[in-house]
Amino acid sequence: MIERANGTYAMVAMDQRESLRTMFREQGHDDSEERVRRFKTAVARELAPYASGFLIEPAFLADVRPLVPRGLIMAVDLLQQERGGIVEDTRLDEIDELPDGVVALKLLVIWRDDDRRRERIEMCERFVALAQRHDVLSVLEPVVREDHQILAAARELGATRPSLYKAQAPRKGDVVERCREITDALPVPWVVLSQGVPRDEFPQAVEDACKGGARGFLAGRALWTNTLAADDPTELLRTQSVPRLQQLTEIVDRYA
Repeated sequence: MIERANGTYAMVAMDQRESLRTMFREQGHDDSEERVRRFKTAVARELAPYASGFLIEPAFLADVRPLVPRGLIMAVDLLQQERGGIVEDTRLDEIDELPDGVVALKLLVIWRDDDRRRERIEMCERFVALAQRHDVLSVLEPVVREDHQILAAARELGATRPSLYKAQAPRKGDVVERCREITDALPVPWVVLSQGVPRDEFPQAVEDACKGGARGFLAGRALWTNTLAADDPTELLRTQSVPRLQQLTEIVDRYA
């Protein structure tokens, strides 16, 4: 399970791929497979014990599985992303076998108001069916390029009824009211993600989202980007990232 006893969610995302390599290069580090592996393993070791779920891509699943006590989520999105660029599109990896310990699958979808909308809906439907076939939960993550599209994506793709919907935090207007609109549009629970929100502003984003009906968060960058400059992030993860995760969890408990 990825849900906490009180029905909320406090989850860590560590499935960044080329985006993480770009962040390493920006810090003056190499972006080798070994550095990525060390970092993802350190984040799992330090943060997973305090989280209700931990998201990772298949390539590093075996490395982190022993370190995640509960809520192991596997990404099944195949990303179209150039070196140093953003994710342009995704495809569903329709896995035949489920690795041991996985309790949920996650799919990232780049939502656009274009002539491929039906195609994306069908992919989300296949994703939900894939998770049901493997008897695990489905976490759907539509991402939009424009703030005003968040609600449209929720209305369209939430109708495919994943177990949990993962939405961007609205940044403009009456944020709490906009989150209420997301809640009203979705037939399933939802959590907020940290992409696009400055790290120091994410606690407020979580509070606003929970006041508007969100049930928690699935966050990556807001938790661990402050540790990227260190060659060994362990100490910073323990002294800064763990308290941040606990702070966000307390916000969820107060407002969700």
